Amino acid sequence: MKPRKIPMRMCLGCGEMKPKREMIRIVRQPDGAIKADVTGKLSGRGAYICPRTECLAQAKKARRMEKSFSCRISEDVYAALEQELKAAEEAANADA
Repeated sequence: MKPRKIPMRMCLGCGEMKPKREMIRIVRQPDGAIKADVTGKLSGRGAYICPRTECLAQAKKARRMEKSFSCRISEDVYAALEQELKAAEEAANADA
């Protein structure tokens, strides 16, 4: 049997290519709301980021999410994303 292809995505923060399953999808929904999509099934334009707060800080500093979604992103959206990433980091550390 042929080995199955693993989809790769690039992180908006660090720029590393990683397997899609290891990344967190950030989605801009058709109504304009931006949120983290842990299931990967929400409809809308998606971008991927590592589950680390450092990557979110890098993406925020370089305005990579704004470029990817072609819209302004407010500070409260970044704060909500940071809270969700911290929760994901804690869950990953608890599993390890």
